[in-house]
Amino acid sequence: MELQEKLHVPAFTGVDRDVFLRDIYPQRRPAVLRGVCLGSCLDRWTVEYLGQKGGDREVKIHVSTVPQMDFLHKNFVYKTLPFNEFVRRASETKHSDFFLCEDESYYLRSLGEDVRKEPADLNKQFPDLAEDFQVPNFFNPDQFFSSVFRISSCGLQLWTHYDVMDNLLAQVTGMKRVVLYSPQDALHLYLSGDKSEVLDIDAPDLKQFPDFVKAKRYECVLEPGDLLFIPALWFHNTLALQFGVGVNVFWRHLPTDSYDKKDPYGNKDPVAATRALQALERALHTLDELPADYRDFYGRRMIQRIQKRTYCDGLSRTHTQDCNTTLPSSPSTKPG
Repeated sequence: MELQEKLHVPAFTGVDRDVFLRDIYPQRRPAVLRGVCLGSCLDRWTVEYLGQKGGDREVKIHVSTVPQMDFLHKNFVYKTLPFNEFVRRASETKHSDFFLCEDESYYLRSLGEDVRKEPADLNKQFPDLAEDFQVPNFFNPDQFFSSVFRISSCGLQLWTHYDVMDNLLAQVTGMKRVVLYSPQDALHLYLSGDKSEVLDIDAPDLKQFPDFVKAKRYECVLEPGDLLFIPALWFHNTLALQFGVGVNVFWRHLPTDSYDKKDPYGNKDPVAATRALQALERALHTLDELPADYRDFYGRRMIQRIQKRTYCDGLSRTHTQDCNTTLPSSPSTKPG
């Protein structure tokens, strides 16, 4: 059986804002950053402390009978629990109190006050815990979009997907494996919207997904205190090797009006991309007026034109600048 090429995500130590913006960010590749100050959360965020400081604020969570959560086929249910009760259950392997079964898996992706309008913000939803977490100052305050609490049971695996904003995943407690795939391998990932249909990336069904092996797999294991830079459009799949708590910080690296203003999650395609995809659908409907052999011929011509106009040759600094990637501005200010 053909094996997927596996590569390690590079790790860097001693990274400050200047080093990040000069040496790491322009490459548009994932990077593990070690030794960046994240605040007192690394020492304080025990299960007991989280429960005490987070209190009985109700949170909406994912609950599943299996640890491999599948968003496309919804093999989980949404439930609500007080935050302190959720943390207690998520840290257990067997539950005396449960919704579905005694070994069910839990996952929290924190939400804004008005889930339809407001992005998650640790400072607003969990102000007492936010005091312990220091947001890395790798972008300007006005670029900040959201800070998302991510807490998961041991063994929980999340579906492969991409986000449209650059983000940093801070691992505060526990260990987490992250597998990433380049945007340039999108054609091999069998996409449905922003998610891959290949649920089991470690033992994929190659009869159903034969081209999946062509995608290069980038992998790292995050330990407490590690930061993972995930550039926009890079696909990622996470597996909690232990009960884990993390904070995911997103920022707008494109002009503000590039993004859908009604998107509190930060994962809707940019406005121009949405318009382009809609125009493509209209063009394909127009081709339906032709016989099959003509559709084939003009479809191939359209593909060729799209490739010539849009494909980047690589992810180096020169190429990404040619592709109009906007870098953060450089004044050394600290985001709030």
